[in-house]
Amino acid sequence: MLSSVSSKVLDGTDLPSVLELLDRDPVANVFVASRVHLAGADPWRLGGELWGYFESGRLESLCYAGANLVPVEAGPEAIRSFADRARRQGRRCSSIVGPADAAANLWGLLEPAWGPARDVRPSQPLMVAARPSSAVAADPLVRRVRRDEIDIVMPACVAMFTEEVGVSPLVGDGGALYRARVAELVNSGRAFARIEDGRVVFKAEIGAVTPRACQIQGVWVAPDRRGEGLSETGMAAVLGYALREVAPVASLYVNSYNLPARAAYRRVGFAETGAFMSVLF
Repeated sequence: MLSSVSSKVLDGTDLPSVLELLDRDPVANVFVASRVHLAGADPWRLGGELWGYFESGRLESLCYAGANLVPVEAGPEAIRSFADRARRQGRRCSSIVGPADAAANLWGLLEPAWGPARDVRPSQPLMVAARPSSAVAADPLVRRVRRDEIDIVMPACVAMFTEEVGVSPLVGDGGALYRARVAELVNSGRAFARIEDGRVVFKAEIGAVTPRACQIQGVWVAPDRRGEGLSETGMAAVLGYALREVAPVASLYVNSYNLPARAAYRRVGFAETGAFMSVLF
């Protein structure tokens, strides 16, 4: 007997099913799960839509459609449904991000309408740690950024974003939205840095957070201090904070070509468990 399939924009009544779906892989799904845990499933609170794909009345896949387009637990048929909806709506996102196979399939269907992309990163290893490595000592000078230090960390955050994404976060609104995001991380105690003489030499943040997993992002070392091992000792410190105070598992993803960073993260205690893909517009 053929299964009936359907799709729709999800809302608060779908929240239990959404949480159950996200829990299938709490590490890979941590970005979307963190937003849902914070804001629920209603679009007006979430800052985006959740598109659900159902088989025989059961939610099997979803796609977060906000500033990013993120497929979750999405097979080929669900991807086709999400691509159809995205084409009809038109591109509103600045990137497509997700597990490599799903993101590649989604981009393959959208590229004729949305392409060309500014940058495509087809393989970004997903790295996971449940315990810190004893091989690298945590930098005792890496600490939480205080609220009165936002102006000190902002230049480092802007430099990291520009290096990683290829455009400055100050373009458009002068950086107001980006500063608000940095302030949110600082105020929530999830921004960490080593600050010397009023200058950041290492920084990282714990971005997405759920009770089951968290994701470290924004790792950056001042260019004139690279090669000193600050990324390893700094990440060991941030990983320690993450596992002790935030969630039992920490993850991050990194560009495949960044071999020094991948090696440093492995020494700190991370292992590669999968891959993400990013398409930047």
